[in-house]
Amino acid sequence: MRIALRAAAIALLALAAACESYNPLRWMGVIHGPAHPPTPLAPIEAKVTPSAVWRASVGKGMGLHLRPAIAGGKVYAAAADGTITILAEDDGHVLSKIETKKPIAGGLEVAEDGTILAGTLKGEVIAVEPSGKVRWASHVAGEVIAPPAVSRNIVVARTADGRLFGFSLTDGKRLWVYQRPTPSLLLRSPAGVLAIGGDVVAGYPNGKLIALDLDDGKLVWEVTVTQPRGATELERIADVAGLPVIDGANICAAAYQGKVACFEISTRTAVWSREISTARSLAIDAKNLYLVDDTGAVHALDKKAGASVWKQEKLLYRDLTAPVVFDGKVVVGDLQGFVHVLSPDDGALVGRLATDGTAVVSLVSGLSGLYVQTAGGAVLRVRY
Repeated sequence: MRIALRAAAIALLALAAACESYNPLRWMGVIHGPAHPPTPLAPIEAKVTPSAVWRASVGKGMGLHLRPAIAGGKVYAAAADGTITILAEDDGHVLSKIETKKPIAGGLEVAEDGTILAGTLKGEVIAVEPSGKVRWASHVAGEVIAPPAVSRNIVVARTADGRLFGFSLTDGKRLWVYQRPTPSLLLRSPAGVLAIGGDVVAGYPNGKLIALDLDDGKLVWEVTVTQPRGATELERIADVAGLPVIDGANICAAAYQGKVACFEISTRTAVWSREISTARSLAIDAKNLYLVDDTGAVHALDKKAGASVWKQEKLLYRDLTAPVVFDGKVVVGDLQGFVHVLSPDDGALVGRLATDGTAVVSLVSGLSGLYVQTAGGAVLRVRY
């Protein structure tokens, strides 16, 4: 037993060293700080002035990548201790607080009827009424570190070991489970899944992107984003760990230690691919696909052909969030609590906002603002 534990520890430490600024051990609280010193911030020529329209305190994240949800004029945000705070979207005042007393891990999703959905570190998927009553809690025997997704009254949740579950939104009854063999080493990703119409789309280890039927969880199609390479299990990690993006008839995804690729959905034909490694979700606008690679460089690729448009390297090793597009600009957050605004044309840093000095753990782009949640428990609505 000691030999097995020691081997597991060595594997995890090797994974930490290999993953550069993407570091699963730091997410789990085993180690602290980045593998490389963060690049110091240089002065910028500001073209926009991001500011906080309001900020609220919702409780600390305790190293988790918690993500707020915006629905019906309200902002829903969770703390690691299970507190859900509901804020007014216009001015940030607290409408209510719900004490679930469950260790919420991946942030929240809100169904059309106002039901709040979350996963926990203790292997539960929970549905909470707007009144604060827990409607149901279903066990999945594995950590749920990503927000569930919901479509057509079916809730889809993913466990940290890669299994996917479908539940009835009404009563939490398990409708289906999808699982497949996974390698012994995989990235601990908070990305979750996409549930769109009657399909569930998820990234998988070994460079796979899959789609399931929402009603029964059966595999509809899969494509290979990248092939695992290398002699060791560590070198062969090729997980599609971030959320893909859908762009009309195409879908694009990226793999750690692999490629970024776009496919035609109807035929699953590869449109283009590029050798860039990332474990974060992608963002897209009318012209470009945006991503943050494993060193913290921000890339813009032409979404039609995959050609490089620009690469911004002034934020290396700052443990950046996945990029989002808001109000015509590209935005990322970093480990020191700064929100950075980049030009979509050339990648220049054109705006910067300091939050509370703790890591920005998630950014959500909404119609009325950019929503920022920090490790210290602040939620901000940002405009520029």
